[in-house]
Amino acid sequence: MIVPCNTGDFSTIYDIINDGASAYKGIIPADRWHEPYMSITELQTQIREGVQFWCYKTEEIIEGVMGIQFKEDVTLIRHAYVRTAKRNSGIGGKLFAHLRSIANTRILIGTWADAKWAIAFYEKHGFRLVTEQEKNSLLRRYWNIPERQVETSVVLTSV
Repeated sequence: MIVPCNTGDFSTIYDIINDGASAYKGIIPADRWHEPYMSITELQTQIREGVQFWCYKTEEIIEGVMGIQFKEDVTLIRHAYVRTAKRNSGIGGKLFAHLRSIANTRILIGTWADAKWAIAFYEKHGFRLVTEQEKNSLLRRYWNIPERQVETSVVLTSV
């Protein structure tokens, strides 16, 4: 079942993001990795800046989370994570399909350039990588991330 996360889900969202992000360790540039991957303060900031998290539940247990952020003339998919033990079980695809259904503008997704599995996931769902020049412009306009992250990321877009 896919439902909006609520304030009582905060610690579970935090746990799932940091559990799921463990896949990046040793993959993304070492200077971009830190423990925890996302701090409590950063998660609070993301929510305050408008990221709305949705969760996938089985028997009242949250197994995956994905955020959506409506910004200006685009919709951003943010922080898509599934518990390590539940990866490759279709949860991410179901969350993604739901968020796509509530977006009414062009969808953009930023991810690490070296996260080949994440890129393949979005391409499988009909998204395409934008050019390097467009990526740089989009990341600087719609995301609030360090320049080093711009350098080491990609952006995918709905067609």
